[in-house]
Amino acid sequence: MSAMTARPVLLALLALASAVSAADKPNFVFILCDDLGYGDVKANNEKGKISTPHMDRIAQRGMRFTDAHSSSAVCSPTRYGVMTGRYNWRSRLQSGVLGGLSPRLIENDRMTVASMLKQQGYKTAAVGKWHLGMDWVKFPGKEVSELNIETAEQVDSVDYSKPLTNTPISVGFDTYFGISASLDMVPYCFIENDHVTANPTERLKLAMNAGANKMSFTREGPGAPGFTGESVLPTLTKKAIEVIAANAKHKDKPFFLYLPLNAPHTPILPTREWQGKSGINLYADFVMETDDAIGQVMKALEDGGMAENTVVVLTSDNGCSPSADYPTLLKAGHNPSYVFRGTKADIFDGGHRVPFMVQWPAVVKSGSVCNQTVCLLDFMATAADIIGFKVPDNAAEDSVSLLPVLKGDTDVPVREAIVHHSINGSFSIRQGNWKLELCPDSGGWSEPRPVPAKVKAKAKLEAAAKLPPIQLYDMTTDVSEQKNVTTEHPEVVKRLVELLKKYVADGRSTPGVAQRNTVDPDIWKFAKWDRSSAD
Repeated sequence: MSAMTARPVLLALLALASAVSAADKPNFVFILCDDLGYGDVKANNEKGKISTPHMDRIAQRGMRFTDAHSSSAVCSPTRYGVMTGRYNWRSRLQSGVLGGLSPRLIENDRMTVASMLKQQGYKTAAVGKWHLGMDWVKFPGKEVSELNIETAEQVDSVDYSKPLTNTPISVGFDTYFGISASLDMVPYCFIENDHVTANPTERLKLAMNAGANKMSFTREGPGAPGFTGESVLPTLTKKAIEVIAANAKHKDKPFFLYLPLNAPHTPILPTREWQGKSGINLYADFVMETDDAIGQVMKALEDGGMAENTVVVLTSDNGCSPSADYPTLLKAGHNPSYVFRGTKADIFDGGHRVPFMVQWPAVVKSGSVCNQTVCLLDFMATAADIIGFKVPDNAAEDSVSLLPVLKGDTDVPVREAIVHHSINGSFSIRQGNWKLELCPDSGGWSEPRPVPAKVKAKAKLEAAAKLPPIQLYDMTTDVSEQKNVTTEHPEVVKRLVELLKKYVADGRSTPGVAQRNTVDPDIWKFAKWDRSSAD
């Protein structure tokens, strides 16, 4: 065979090898529900009163994790962790959440799970609630909050007719469609890649919980003509199905779909078709509609012949919000937090223990259960491990691969520890059965609530002064975090404090070269106790 003849044959063989390699790589679909409680999923809570057949089917066909956690108890910080494999408190955002007009939080040079997979030949798409900031064109002399929700005066600071920069397509996604932040924040419109699909020229506010006894509304601000809160979940579902269908037609490259849904977060607005379906309240109805949306996405994978070799992750960004109307739900026999203390925003497990299920029929045994402590941060390292990519030292510093667990080795712990973070920036660290909370209160919205510095009320100050400065719980015997055993186990307190200090100093919590934090967080900011006892 001549050299001229051999060259095209060699190129053809290389192309075939590449195609085979691409076909072997699994697709990834990461579904992130918004404020869905651990106990809202029937597979997690036999006593639950909300029907979730499609979520339950994912658990039945894959692996259900009973001790999985978001890195934060609120929205934006958790999303940062999912995208980067890095604890949110290493970023500029030390507490709270971003607004719909906040600039991009993810650092310019930071590798994300999307950019990593794209680099490895994946087609990447994001559909849904972003809430990690993007850069709008501001009118001259106008400002928006960088690390907070925009004020009423700032909602008109932006020229919505101009293209955006630093949207999801700047961090590794080929395409994006969705809303900038939570649906109770401006602007009330859809965004596609780098522009709004319709200029928000009207004033709009949405009912937070339509039909409730005490009506309240979202922040008023710019909205697109014809935009409704009820239409968002169905629209995002439709767009996700379109992404899957398009990839089903072209299987030469694997794909990654990041699907952060807007539901069942406020405003709690199920469509008319779903209102009253639960027989409990609108929140329960909204959970059922969210479950149906997930079912439609799963059906699209099956119809496209891609379900067998697609890694589907189903989870939530934090615990259920008090806005769900806990009294009504509890009266009906349903607890979104299951047996865990607290709700969204809290340092208690109700704030950050979340539903977490992985379906991958080609590898994961159906109906399997893992009781290991894992974190949403682990998605990036797991995806990298699955495709055989070595993550560099300056990426995914807090992410651990769950591939051994997914393959059935559920007995050997994959994580040394997990650091938790509440809405006000309070820290907690969990290692094995021990959970240390460096605050005297919930760090969030449950009682005992943190007392803001500006509060002068004598009764509140006296009550706060009576709280123990830190909390330690044995999660094996006290999963509901009722008995503080700090004084009984000072050696555990000291060990966990030292481990947390090491994680902060090293800029990472996994093996590798130490990294400098972009912003060195003061882990003692909300820890009202004598830190010298741990030095």
